[in-house]
Amino acid sequence: MAFKLNYKGTIAYLTIPSFEETGLVKHGFSTRLGGVSSPPYHELNLGFKKEDDRKNVLENYRLFCEALDINQENLVASDQVHKDKIHVVTFEDRGKGIFKESDIKSTDSLITKDRQVALVTYYADCVPLFFLDVKTPAIGLTHAGWRGTVSKIGQKTVLKMMKEFGSIPKNILVGIGPCIKICCYEVDEPVVENIKRAFSYWDELIQERGKGKWMLDLVLVNKKQLEEVGISPENITESGFCTSCNNDLFFSYRKDKGQTGSLAAVLQLI
Repeated sequence: MAFKLNYKGTIAYLTIPSFEETGLVKHGFSTRLGGVSSPPYHELNLGFKKEDDRKNVLENYRLFCEALDINQENLVASDQVHKDKIHVVTFEDRGKGIFKESDIKSTDSLITKDRQVALVTYYADCVPLFFLDVKTPAIGLTHAGWRGTVSKIGQKTVLKMMKEFGSIPKNILVGIGPCIKICCYEVDEPVVENIKRAFSYWDELIQERGKGKWMLDLVLVNKKQLEEVGISPENITESGFCTSCNNDLFFSYRKDKGQTGSLAAVLQLI
């Protein structure tokens, strides 16, 4: 089952059916539709690090949170650098990275078991990973580009939830959000060499194009590393969307040649 596309007013966003069925969370993955930002960040840019007016980004958050029925005061944003640092977020962190200065630095994964804390991570081709431990309960959001994927940040997020919250992999649901898929993600030899060093099954993850180029399957490599740490394949939902193929719906760093906005994943325990 893929992610579900929803509309609320002008806002279009995605949700994960298995997460919705639990009744434990409010969540969503943004599209580029329905906000107030001007080109090239049109329309729903949620990234503050773009050359977009901060007032526009804050209004976009207001609209997006209204669609998700989340109090925007609950938001806590990551500061992503394509590494593998994971931060345990608490109720006291609310507002950091959105409405006030944040001390959560160089962090690509956020986890929490506190209610009314809305985790936020950013994307424009990289892989969004949503985690929901239905028993504890606890949640996590992870940003996995190729560097984070090679460092196994998704797998490390599960291990961190196990250590911090006592989570058990069989109780964790995962959503793999919209990202650039193998159809559009061409990489060169240095990336492939990193993939080969990190994964014994590397030959399943790439397709040779010739002239020193390969196509890389970021979705598959994240899925396999999660299964390695005990996540059941039945508990993993893939979005069904390629950000580059669906550039009318999503920001894509590759397709937009770097001049683009930021999508956001938001996840909160009720």
